[in-house]
Amino acid sequence: MSDTALLPIRIVALYHFTPFEDIASLRAPLQKLCDREDIKGILLLAPEGINGTIAGSDEGMERVLEHIRTLPGCENFEYKEARAPEVPFRRMKVRLKREIVTMGQPNIDPRKNVGQYVDPKDWNALISDPETIVIDTRNDYEVAIGTFKRAEDPKTRSFGEFPEWFRKRRKEIEAQGKTPKIAMFCTGGIRCEKSTAFAKSEGVEEVYHLKGGILKYLETIPEEESLWEGECFVFDQRVSVKHGLEIGKYDVCHACRRPISEKDKASSLFVQGVSCPHCHNERTEKQRSRYEQRERQEALAAERGVPHLGERQK
Repeated sequence: MSDTALLPIRIVALYHFTPFEDIASLRAPLQKLCDREDIKGILLLAPEGINGTIAGSDEGMERVLEHIRTLPGCENFEYKEARAPEVPFRRMKVRLKREIVTMGQPNIDPRKNVGQYVDPKDWNALISDPETIVIDTRNDYEVAIGTFKRAEDPKTRSFGEFPEWFRKRRKEIEAQGKTPKIAMFCTGGIRCEKSTAFAKSEGVEEVYHLKGGILKYLETIPEEESLWEGECFVFDQRVSVKHGLEIGKYDVCHACRRPISEKDKASSLFVQGVSCPHCHNERTEKQRSRYEQRERQEALAAERGVPHLGERQK
């Protein structure tokens, strides 16, 4: 048993596409159960399904997972697990959204037409083929700290920018006389459900995506066999993970939410909770002043041992 397996907190990342007719009626019971079981994190409910990451005790988590299985169409939903020394979230939120992952393409339905799933054990062979176009569907700040060898970075700031980038890239490929053979990947798999469905709807036939995402790959593929380079950004207080899902070396800027290294924190542009080298020029003095005030309030609340009303959700 690895040291990671002995850690007390269970983290579950999940998503499932299924039609929910009345998401408002599902929210309150789920929120109440998570609060009762002291589960922290975030779950999104939308007419197309459920998505989120939550953490807590093994017993409490199992009760929440049992409840999710009772939701319409969720009897056999899949999820990924990790362990942590402490809960990587500060509170629990169940939110209602239009989409569980926002792409802005309302006619895309991953339940009807998606790319071909590729198990992590078969992924290396696929992306090592020089005829395969390997695409990282995540945002630029995620790609910056780690990605697969040969992967293309769309340099998107949000997932909604991906369709425009993809259409342009497809034209470039076809202009070279090639028929696109595309392999896509993302953190846990959910973006690829939509990105591959989008590619198929655009008429691209040979489309693949990494089943279970980067997280499943890092969990199951030995580091000495891996084609992954760097670390994988995750949306909680762990910030990043490495092979075996061990917690990585990155911190996060509380102003812009981007991952930051020790080198970034040594920069004159880094001020805890206020700015970092990535966002300093994107913020006004008024914004930085507001962040600084928030940081002082949170520090004072921490000294008093009470939660801050505006506490950030990581």
